Amino acid sequence: MGPGRHARASPVRLRIVSEKNREGKRAARDRLAQEREQQKARDKRRRALIVVSAVVGVLGLAAIAGVIAANAGGDKKDTSGPVVPPAGASGEDKLVIPVGKDSAKSTLTVWEDFRCPACASFEAQYSPTINELAEKGQLKVEYRLATIIDGNMGGTGSVNAGNAAACAQDAGKFTAYHDVLYKNQPEETDDAFGKDSRLLELAKEVEGLDSADFKKCVEDGTHASWVNKSNDAFRAGKFTGTPTVLLDGKNIFADQKNPLTPEQLKKQVEEAAE
Repeated sequence: MGPGRHARASPVRLRIVSEKNREGKRAARDRLAQEREQQKARDKRRRALIVVSAVVGVLGLAAIAGVIAANAGGDKKDTSGPVVPPAGASGEDKLVIPVGKDSAKSTLTVWEDFRCPACASFEAQYSPTINELAEKGQLKVEYRLATIIDGNMGGTGSVNAGNAAACAQDAGKFTAYHDVLYKNQPEETDDAFGKDSRLLELAKEVEGLDSADFKKCVEDGTHASWVNKSNDAFRAGKFTGTPTVLLDGKNIFADQKNPLTPEQLKKQVEEAAE
């Protein structure tokens, strides 16, 4: 090739270069399309997660709001007024509701909250034996009230049911009304006992309790401050929860794997009474 002249690319070479360029552009377009599809998929997943998170958040708030709403309709009592113990109350500051004869050789102390599910389970299992031993004069029972579920879940059911039970004690009907409350205990998150109407309705199941005096005592919250003071004593005692059950001062549930059964309780009490 002479000087000053440029070499020309062959037609075959030009076709090859052109095809490579087209393939490169096509590959680039394919990659771009693929990346766009991947981005769309990521965006779709992200939007779905946002929606799910929002739904979960709303449901969570709804659940919380539901509990709050359920526990916001109770009849609130004044627990800052004078402390009025129920009739026959005993012990320090008269915070004990005694059942049974003072001459009984054995004493069972029971700390309970009327909204406490574990307390209802305890009563279902043990109350027939406890009532039998108390009626025989072999066991004295000291009922003491706590209101920890009101504190944990909100509402006034623990205080109001405790006040109503104290009103039943005034009428000489504590044991029967106490048992009716536990047999009709609502779900822990349901503050049904916060409503005077429900407590008065249940009183109709106890012969002779449905009276004007009982109604006034319940609605006025006559013993609400007393119930509150009893709960203060429960906290001061540093007990771990309800029910706390002591037989002659010994916690019969200290060993959760081997608690004292109703049969064992009966045997110990009957032996002590001999």
